[in-house]
Amino acid sequence: LIAVAVGLNISFIVVNFRLCLLLLAGVVGFAVLIGGLVLTTVFLIREIRKSEQHDAFIHAVTHELKTPLASIKLYLQTMRQREFPPEKRHELIDTMLEDSDRLQQTIDQILLVGKTGAARRVDNPTDVDVSDIVRECVALAGRRHHLVDGEVRRVDDAPHGAFVVKGDREELVAAVTNLVDNAIKYSGEGVRVGVEVARMGAKRVAISVRDQGIGITRQELKRVFRRFYRLPAALQSRVRGTGLGLSIVRAVARRHGGRAYAESSGAGKGSTFTIELPLKSS
Repeated sequence: LIAVAVGLNISFIVVNFRLCLLLLAGVVGFAVLIGGLVLTTVFLIREIRKSEQHDAFIHAVTHELKTPLASIKLYLQTMRQREFPPEKRHELIDTMLEDSDRLQQTIDQILLVGKTGAARRVDNPTDVDVSDIVRECVALAGRRHHLVDGEVRRVDDAPHGAFVVKGDREELVAAVTNLVDNAIKYSGEGVRVGVEVARMGAKRVAISVRDQGIGITRQELKRVFRRFYRLPAALQSRVRGTGLGLSIVRAVARRHGGRAYAESSGAGKGSTFTIELPLKSS
């Protein structure tokens, strides 16, 4: 009897152990299946978003290229068909020059994306005065956006040669110009933009561009430097853009051994974009 009882218990344990193994295998298999579905869904969502951003980029670039070309063509046809007094002709020529500058800026942005993405470091760096770059970019923004004095201003008065870095001057001008242009475009009707150059510790310099515009939420701060990404508020406000500007800023900063970052207290509270660069070794 004892032997029979022991045998029955062992048989019961073996059967239940097998059932437990089958149940465990089923649970693990189900978990793996669910995990696979989740990963596949996340991957598909990311690919869909990338595709949407790419399509939006193509549309924006097409618009940025076609609009000034159509404007220039229209003015040229009008000038060929009609005679205008000298003042009117100068006005039309100035408008065409502005459109050609806009067209050139878009092309330069696209070319710079390829350039900054192809190499990690700047080839043949030269001495670049950061304060001179900021002065140039502020003056250029004022002319391009027809601003009055004080709407974009430098909030420092660093002397010539105070902050010198090793790098590509053209790339650094493009990066700072992108930040200033963005600050102006997203400021709305009342433009108040401040550009500051300041020392960060003993070996770095920071270029900060502050605005009082649409602001950025905490979630969007993590995405603003991605290529093709545009803020939802920017899309709603119909501000023109290709989604390349800030990705160029980050790429240029990294190529110069620095970094780029954004700060904002939230939507409607303005934002600050900063480029930090290592100073030239003395």
